[in-house]
Amino acid sequence: MNLDNLKQLSSLRARKQPCALVTDTQSGKQALVTDSVVGDLELAPAILDTVRARIASDRSGVLDGGLFVRVYSPPTRMIIIGAVHIAQALAPMAQLAGFDVTVIDPREAFVRSGNLANVAAIIDWPDDAMEKVQPDMRTAVVTLTHDPKLDDPALCAALRSPAFYIGALGSRKTHAKRLDRLKDAGFSAAVTARIHGPVGLDIDASSPAEIAVSILAQVIAVLRAEAA
Repeated sequence: MNLDNLKQLSSLRARKQPCALVTDTQSGKQALVTDSVVGDLELAPAILDTVRARIASDRSGVLDGGLFVRVYSPPTRMIIIGAVHIAQALAPMAQLAGFDVTVIDPREAFVRSGNLANVAAIIDWPDDAMEKVQPDMRTAVVTLTHDPKLDDPALCAALRSPAFYIGALGSRKTHAKRLDRLKDAGFSAAVTARIHGPVGLDIDASSPAEIAVSILAQVIAVLRAEAA
């Protein structure tokens, strides 16, 4: 890899922007692909489409013609609002599935308890904490508290972000009231439609662990659907 490509790649990874380095295994020429293309390797439009599809699905590999595509994607993240019983199950499950998990809750005793003791946490109100985590296109945001003082600011921040998944715990009645509050906050119905509420796949889950399974399954389903 030449120095210019290396510097560009380092910059993209620092900004957590997905990209791919395409190498011609015969000539050694390379192209760095994002929304644009830089480098000394020319790629046909059809090849570019394939490379960008691989970026979206986070799949490195060999293409026809001796081209090797190395995809660089930021890690998938899950931001959980509320150190509640469901979070105690969801956080370790999400970690096992490969997510970088952060729990946000101003109540330190809750955050430091049980299965959350070794999970990254921000002990602060979501208004400020969401500014620190900056959800990106590889981030899922899940609110679990039922408390508008905690959930609503996190949802507002998530809706203003490119987060690939936004979910909120609560019944249909609770979610309807939530949507009314978000409408009053200036969000259109088209925007709030991004929220999965009630959160999780409908598997008749009842226990905190079962609800956590339904949430994680829905997050993964949305992630893979967007990558398809």
